[in-house]
Amino acid sequence: MSEPAPGRRERKKAATRQAIADAALRLFLEAGYDQVGIRDIADAADVSTTTVFKHFSGKEALVFDHEADREAELVAAVRERPAGQSIPDALHRHVLAAWPSVADHPRLAEFTALIDSTPVLRAYADRMWTRHTEALAAAIAGEIEAARDDPACLALARFVLEIPAVLRGRADRTAALDAIFGLLAHGWDSVRS
Repeated sequence: MSEPAPGRRERKKAATRQAIADAALRLFLEAGYDQVGIRDIADAADVSTTTVFKHFSGKEALVFDHEADREAELVAAVRERPAGQSIPDALHRHVLAAWPSVADHPRLAEFTALIDSTPVLRAYADRMWTRHTEALAAAIAGEIEAARDDPACLALARFVLEIPAVLRGRADRTAALDAIFGLLAHGWDSVRS
């Protein structure tokens, strides 16, 4: 059974949210993150500052407007993996599958430069990604019938969620990603032997 299509109100809210995010990114890329205020973004999106804050928790959240689905996608990668596929392999495949849509974005280089040149955005990006540690660890623990706070499950989740920070600035992210997941799946000795 398919889910009903969103109603007019939900579509309008989504369109407003997208317009705000698009205006913010355009202004950040044109003028620099620190030179743009919430009022500037509201004016560019033709909304009030109150409306901006109804949709986004703060200025940093405007840059990362698609983060809400990450946790559900990570958990699904673990829980819905094919029979016989290891958890590290499922997460590796998930990360590889998620990258093409990001890598094909026409403003990816500008966006990456914005994040890399703005310390508050780098820190926020790392926090946004690693906030999923508990949910991912719980999904991993559930799959192997371990305690929810199992240190090995927490460590695997945390290591996987640190990958974006480790890969930042690398020319061949796929090779680096393969090396990291090789370590996670097979241990240090297999990587260095």
